[in-house]
Amino acid sequence: MKKQRFTLFAALALLSVIVIACAAPAAPAQPAATAGEIVIGSLNDLTGPTSDVGKDYALGIQEAVRWVNENGGVNGKQVRLILTDYGYKVPEYLTTYKRFRDLDKVIAMLGWGTGESAAIQPTVTADKMPFVTASYSAELADASKTPYNYYAASDYSTNARAAITVWFEEVWQKDARFAAERTAGAKPRFVAFYGKATPYASAPIKAIKEQATALGFEVGPDQDVPLTAIDTKSQVLAAKEFKPNLVWHGNTTNSVATALKDAKALGLGADHIVNNWGFDENLPRLAGDAAEGVIGIGVTAFFGDTSVKGMDNVVATAAKYNPNVPKESRLIRTVQAWANVLLLTEGLKRADKAGKLNGPGIKAELDALKDFDVGLGVPALTFSPNDHRGTSSVRVYQIKGGKIGLLKAVDMRGKYSDLWPKWIGY
Repeated sequence: MKKQRFTLFAALALLSVIVIACAAPAAPAQPAATAGEIVIGSLNDLTGPTSDVGKDYALGIQEAVRWVNENGGVNGKQVRLILTDYGYKVPEYLTTYKRFRDLDKVIAMLGWGTGESAAIQPTVTADKMPFVTASYSAELADASKTPYNYYAASDYSTNARAAITVWFEEVWQKDARFAAERTAGAKPRFVAFYGKATPYASAPIKAIKEQATALGFEVGPDQDVPLTAIDTKSQVLAAKEFKPNLVWHGNTTNSVATALKDAKALGLGADHIVNNWGFDENLPRLAGDAAEGVIGIGVTAFFGDTSVKGMDNVVATAAKYNPNVPKESRLIRTVQAWANVLLLTEGLKRADKAGKLNGPGIKAELDALKDFDVGLGVPALTFSPNDHRGTSSVRVYQIKGGKIGLLKAVDMRGKYSDLWPKWIGY
C-alpha cells in the first residue's frame, strides 16, 4: 500500500510539472484554434477535500487528451491542455476560470465541483463557454439555466432515485431479512449521511427524499458528515436511535468508508447505498468487510473492464504515461474523466467540421447529439437545447466478496415517464 501511495503521488507530481509547463507561455491574442491548436482548460481538485477522487480523475484527463492528440487530434488540430489544481476553493475556481478565458484564450473548459460550477454558470453563459464538468448535479443539466454545461453521465438526482428504488424493489421487497417487517406492514426507514454545507453532497437530497416518500419510506433526520470526516461515531449513534433500514451516503470515498466502518462497529444494522463519487474500487479496500453488500452507482464501467468499448485505450494509455502507478490502484475516476474528454472532443470535431469552432458552434453540435456512443460503458447520450440530462439509464452495483458487480440497470425515464419531465433541474 505504501508503494502504491508513493507511485500515485509521483505521477501527480509529474502531472503538476506538465500543468505548469503548459500554463507558462502566454497564449496568442487570436483564438488558438485558428492557428492549428485548440486550447482547453481543466479545473481540478488535487489537494482539497475531494482529492481522494480528484487525483485519479485528473490523471484520466491528462491521459485522455494525450490519446486524442495521438489519434488525429481534432480533425488534425492538436489539443493543448492547461490543467490546474484549485483545491476545491470557490474563489480559486473563479479566478482560474477568468485566467483561462482572458490570458490563455481557451475555447472550452473541463470543470469539477458542484458549488463552484453552479456559481460560475452565469459567467459561463455570458461568455458562451462550453463547460464539460465532473459535477453531475441535476441543477447543471437544466439547459434553460445552464445552456453551456454538459457531462457524460446520468445526474446525481436520477442516480439517487435509482439507487433507493433498486434497494426497495430488490432488497426490501425480496430479502428474507425484512419478511417480518413486510408482513407487519412496516415502512422501511431511511436516513441520509452527507456534508450538509457541501453543494455536491446535498445536491440530490431533495430528490432522494421525494423518492423515498413516494415509495413509502419513513424518512429520519439527516446526519451531517463532513467530506474530510475521519470519525463518524456521533452521527452513527444519532442515526441508531431512528433504527434505519437504509442509509444514503452522499460524500466521496474516504469519508464514506469511515462511516461504513463506524456503522458496522457500532451495530447500526442498516443497509447502505452510495452516490457515485463515494463508490469505487477503493471503497472495499478502505472499508474492508464493512463494505460487504453496499450498493452504489457507477456512471461508467470500472477501470480495466475491457468488455466495454474503448477501455483498452484507457488501460494502455495509463500504462504508457503513468507506468509507475499500478493498474490495480487506478479507479473508475479515470474512466469518468475519459468520458468527459471524449464528449467534449466530439463537440469540437463536429464544430470544426462545420466551420464553427467557437462556443455557440460547439454548443449547437453537442445539443444535436442523439444516442451518441462515447463508449466506456456510458449509456448512449442525447442532448437537446432544453435538456442536458444526457441519459436516464443508471447502473446500480453491489459489493460482494470485496468485488464490485452489477446489481441492476434501470431506465428512470422509462420507469417514470410521467415524472421525468418534471424532474429536470433538481
